Amino acid sequence: MTDRFRLTMAQLNPTVGDLAGNAAKAREAWLQGKEAGADLVALPEMFITGYQTQDLILKPGFVRAAVDTIEALARDCADGPALCIGGPCPGEDMRLHNSYYTLQGGQVAAVVHKFFLPNFNVFDEVRLFSRSRMQGPVAVSGVRIGMPVCEDAWYPDVVEALEESGAEILLVPNGSPYFRKKMETRQNHMVARVVESGLPLVYLNMVGGQDDQVFDGASFVLNPHGKPAAQLPFIDDCVTHVDFVRGPDGWKAEDGLFTHYPDEWEADYRVMVTSLRDYCAKTGFGKVLLGMSGGVDSALVATIAVDALGAENVRCVMLPSEYTSQHSLEDAKACATALGCRYDFVPISEGRAAISATLEPLFKGTQPDLTEENIQSRLRGLLLMALSNKFGEMLLTTGNKSEVAVGYATIYGDMAGGYNPIKDLYKTRVFETCRWRNANHRDWMMGPGGEVIPDRIITKPPSAELRADQKDSDSLPDYPVLDAILDILVEQEGSIAECVAAGYERADAQRVERLLYLSEYKRFQSAPGARLTRRAFWLDRRYPIVNRWRDPT
Repeated sequence: MTDRFRLTMAQLNPTVGDLAGNAAKAREAWLQGKEAGADLVALPEMFITGYQTQDLILKPGFVRAAVDTIEALARDCADGPALCIGGPCPGEDMRLHNSYYTLQGGQVAAVVHKFFLPNFNVFDEVRLFSRSRMQGPVAVSGVRIGMPVCEDAWYPDVVEALEESGAEILLVPNGSPYFRKKMETRQNHMVARVVESGLPLVYLNMVGGQDDQVFDGASFVLNPHGKPAAQLPFIDDCVTHVDFVRGPDGWKAEDGLFTHYPDEWEADYRVMVTSLRDYCAKTGFGKVLLGMSGGVDSALVATIAVDALGAENVRCVMLPSEYTSQHSLEDAKACATALGCRYDFVPISEGRAAISATLEPLFKGTQPDLTEENIQSRLRGLLLMALSNKFGEMLLTTGNKSEVAVGYATIYGDMAGGYNPIKDLYKTRVFETCRWRNANHRDWMMGPGGEVIPDRIITKPPSAELRADQKDSDSLPDYPVLDAILDILVEQEGSIAECVAAGYERADAQRVERLLYLSEYKRFQSAPGARLTRRAFWLDRRYPIVNRWRDPT
């Protein structure tokens, strides 16, 4: 009977659909484990396919290729430790499972199917996978390892069944995406499982960006009674080894690598940087551009882009009209200069005059209104997309969550673009995030330290500058009020009555609700962006475009 067991945790970043690339990462991790004398090398949930696959997993050819890749990996990793890796598994009854494979001796030695299939927030697994019966532990080097897959460890049932069937150590493979304060939620659930079962637990999460989601890693090991033995880095790739020792009271993990989880401001910012960096890397874009208005949103997006890709890969374009203030011209250039990225100046007055002349016969007898304002925004979108097409640079859009929520943005204008790093960041948090970045610099940032966003950009009243003396507050409640109402209506799915009870004017709440529902069609066509909350626009919050219901309270 063995009294020591070494487990190699491979917290890595897969790419959806890149079966060969993901297998190569698994093979390299296995080699590191072999060199370290590991008994088992473990990778996260659905690692071979990347996660989340969404409906790609419904293609039989893709599933066959994934299974073939796992079987080839088993043959490649025959002489050494066992290898555990997540992937799809078609059952004999043609039902598809989200599964966790154990590879030993050149073959698939065991397959554990996920039991609880999440069907909330960004998860849609009930329509993609089938539920299986609860399964027992898997024997590796004489140790019985219970392998509850992700959601299976959030409820007592599966872990209880594993403990009763003889599991000695719990290994929980995950594809758990970030949202603010989620780490606390994860740890609370896992502590509950080890206290209930009396077993040590390895929580193994993947890292990296996939569309709007970022998997933040921060894998950890807990001993019985909930004491932490190891915690892996936030977002970074990491392969490390954890040693378990059998004592009179069972197995216990020795202390290993321990890194601290960042506070929510740093975590949010790093997620926005990582989401853009991986989105570009995984879709093949090396460079980006954005419209630089002199306002706080575009300044923050430019900073995120430089931190993600490097200043040499970011182009900032100022597209002024007669309504653009002198301080906006100065601030935009100052920010781009501080960041060290390219800054181009492309006035739109001549183009706008030409469009106005073209439309004049049709607009004759009408008064200027929002139409003329939107022409400016759409002309800017056209010019930025032309630069994107010509130079192969992905256009970033810069609308914050407050604007995206109430439609304070021009579709086919400033909403044009391939990705929006601040899509899930309310305006009030935009200001604070700018202040945080000016005061903090980290090794993972590719941009310079210090005040890269001039203070005047942060402190001046926000304005779209599409007409004379325009301010955002002309069209919307002040942002602290707007964001507080949106927090009730969007984040909490609350009512107008709850807004009033919180101290806000009924008229303001009803106006915001109306704009929120009317803008659904814009969000349906908007660029993806980094998910920071559990009610991000897209997969978290799915509303009909046609919707006449309004809260009567």
